[in-house]
Amino acid sequence: MSDNGFRTIECSDPALCADGLAFATAKSPALQRRADVTLFVPPAAHGVANLPIVVLLHGVFGSHWAWAMKGAAHRTTARLIDEGALPPVALLMPSDGLWGDGSGYVAHTDHDAERWIIDEIPALAREVVQGCTSASPLLVAGLSMGGFGALRLAGKYPQRITAAAALSTVTEAWQFDALIEESRRDWSSAHADRSVLAALTGAPGQLPPLRIDCGLDDPYLESNRALHRDLQRAGIAHHYAETPGDHDWAYWSTTLEHTLRFFGHVLNAQKDSA
Repeated sequence: MSDNGFRTIECSDPALCADGLAFATAKSPALQRRADVTLFVPPAAHGVANLPIVVLLHGVFGSHWAWAMKGAAHRTTARLIDEGALPPVALLMPSDGLWGDGSGYVAHTDHDAERWIIDEIPALAREVVQGCTSASPLLVAGLSMGGFGALRLAGKYPQRITAAAALSTVTEAWQFDALIEESRRDWSSAHADRSVLAALTGAPGQLPPLRIDCGLDDPYLESNRALHRDLQRAGIAHHYAETPGDHDWAYWSTTLEHTLRFFGHVLNAQKDSA
């Protein structure tokens, strides 16, 4: 067993991986099974101390490969690093635990998809990515179900997350009922695990910088607008944007650039204030 708690970790051979991508499978204590992660570590990250960790969470029906192979997230990341808009980062794109059509990134009766993301993914980064340490900033973003996960994590663990962002986010757990085949009866019933607003308004400390965006043709537009209004009323600072687009990869692959630029701004501001 490694120092970070994984009994086994299997990594791909860099010589056989295309486009700078790498892949890892770890036996997760939180999930009580193996789980997969797609990784991208750009050449500019080599030698960087306390390398920031950017985690991208996928939506329902997807898996670890979706952000890279449907959204070209690694290419956008590399371009923004080359432009200087984003400092070098390690990009980790994990599966959600692969429960049913989607785990919601919450604790279930027999496994904990939340702990897989908030505890084990940073630990995995420290294990397999040179430069990632316990002092590495952690930034989390996600689309749809992944947005639900990212914003909830920011609310529940504000001291551990440097910034969080959501694209076309699901805002309430009940919205999954129209998407997934399985029952949610074994999901955590805590308010912060059922509602993004509850998680953010109940944060046990100062929230990190937040960004939320949604397409103008997205079926979750009104719920995103409602979340925006509720956060304003609660006095919770956040950046909110609406742009043309639907609930699809054409929108997410485009607006990811705005999310990563936002992360770059946060990281650069953090560096300047250090």
